[in-house]
Amino acid sequence: MDEHLKNIGMRATILKTSLKVLAILVILMGIAAPAMAGERFVSGGPNLTAAILGSNDFSPGEDITIPVTIQNSGLLEYVFTYPNQMTAADLPNTAKLMTVTLGPGDAPVTIKSDPQLLGDLAGGRNTVVNFKVKIAPDAPHETYNLPLTIRYTYLMRADQYGTDVLQYFYKEREETRNLPVRIRPEVLLDVTSVGSGDLNAGTTGYLNIRLKNTGNEDGRESIVKLVQTGNSPVVPVASNVYIGDFPKNFTVPLQYKVYVSRDAEALSYPVNISVTYKNRDWDIVTTDTVTFGVPVGGKIAFTVVSPPVQMSPGERKVIAVTYRNTGTTGVNSAQARIFTVDPFTSSDDTSYFGDLAPGMEKTAHFDITADPGATVKDYGLDSEIMYRDALNNDQVSDRVKLTVQVTPSSLVKQVSSNPYAIVIIVIIIVAALYFGVIRRRKKSR
Repeated sequence: MDEHLKNIGMRATILKTSLKVLAILVILMGIAAPAMAGERFVSGGPNLTAAILGSNDFSPGEDITIPVTIQNSGLLEYVFTYPNQMTAADLPNTAKLMTVTLGPGDAPVTIKSDPQLLGDLAGGRNTVVNFKVKIAPDAPHETYNLPLTIRYTYLMRADQYGTDVLQYFYKEREETRNLPVRIRPEVLLDVTSVGSGDLNAGTTGYLNIRLKNTGNEDGRESIVKLVQTGNSPVVPVASNVYIGDFPKNFTVPLQYKVYVSRDAEALSYPVNISVTYKNRDWDIVTTDTVTFGVPVGGKIAFTVVSPPVQMSPGERKVIAVTYRNTGTTGVNSAQARIFTVDPFTSSDDTSYFGDLAPGMEKTAHFDITADPGATVKDYGLDSEIMYRDALNNDQVSDRVKLTVQVTPSSLVKQVSSNPYAIVIIVIIIVAALYFGVIRRRKKSR
């Protein structure tokens, strides 16, 4: 009896253990079952839209970069889960291998960028692509459409064969989206000619220019402003000129009084010009600044071309000094001035010689005296030329050196310059005449 009960207990234990194992297997099978299932997606494919990022207003003649944002709003409509179904590697709403090309359409623009390769764009994502564009300087004020062509591939369907083979079917698609751009009405500037006349370093003169409106807008109540560029030596004396109406394709002559600093070289220097005007809506607008070059001549200069002046100690003389205008511009009412230093003095240190054209020579005369104790050697004396420029402004040249050579006196010069020697010579002559007269009287007796 006891043995029988013992066998029944063992069987019950074995049964419980078996049931636990079976329950664990069922649970494990329930967990593993979803891993054997796959998903199948149903979608209308990619849905692409495009737009210019930021403002789409641009100016004639402008070099710009247009940022374009491309949005894929394609949605997955259905998802089916099947046992033994394989999940495709690509989603049907992904635009794959995208190539984007921007064209000019009928707009007066030049597209400088080649087609852009963007790769894949998943549904619900966006990307930005940039295109470099040149707006024509004479672009009319209108709104234009730039065609954006998008080529891509997407997964049309995926067929499964057996439990381990998927065949993908892709389709290529090309779509065009129009990007509207607006050409602003603006006045654009072009300096068509520049004339600087007698504009030289250190002088004030007139700058003559011709300014053309190459834009697509008529300026009203226009004011043209000329300003110095940085540290340019060309400085406008009066900056603003009122010209009134400034229609498109119209050229206006302008004249500005400018000053050129003395340290300028014979080069072309920049100045800036702009126009403030009222547009068609009577709003006050200022154009972009245009920089152009102003040719400037070098300094008006003079040089001494006569040989060195020679003097003896104690001598007074009127010296002749010949000057040449070595500049590129003539001067008016010129006069030379000499600066004497020890051992020289002057009773007339200024000489007038009138107008000097470029390359012309004229001679100045100065009355100077060398001190009797002057050392025999070469001396350098400063001189300068005072003159009037093309605008009748008083100008002074840089200092010009002239050479005075003090040389030893000859015997005649030494005697003639010594008052005591002159007195002795006179006495000797008078005595000689006296004794000569007496001797002739004696002979006549």
